[in-house]
Amino acid sequence: MNAWKLAAPVVVSLAVMTALAIEPVPPAPELSGAEMYRVYCASCHGLDGRGNGPAAPGLKKRVPDLTQISRRNRGTFPAFRITHIIDGYEIQAYHGSHDMPIWGDYFLSKKRDDAIVILREHNLTEFLRSIQK
Repeated sequence: MNAWKLAAPVVVSLAVMTALAIEPVPPAPELSGAEMYRVYCASCHGLDGRGNGPAAPGLKKRVPDLTQISRRNRGTFPAFRITHIIDGYEIQAYHGSHDMPIWGDYFLSKKRDDAIVILREHNLTEFLRSIQK
């Protein structure tokens, strides 16, 4: 299939939108760190982050208490490492492989340097920083 056949629908759509002065619908705003945590993490780690989510009893390994990350790291929150755990770069057995973390492609759906993925990782990392005891 040649490139024109693939690009034609996009070009036609853009031409029609321009002619009719229709603006494309902006993407939905990104979820906050708290919202992403609730959607992607709370089933195992619990709403309070203490490792007591409804799925935790069914797992082979004990789910870490995410409110104790800084304590386990001598009072310092390791943001860079946490970001790499979130995006699957640093493998955690209970999160799945690098190719398919348990939360699907939400953090890996685009290129590693894509701004939206970086924003997602940052928002979730900062939420985890905010729940430290």
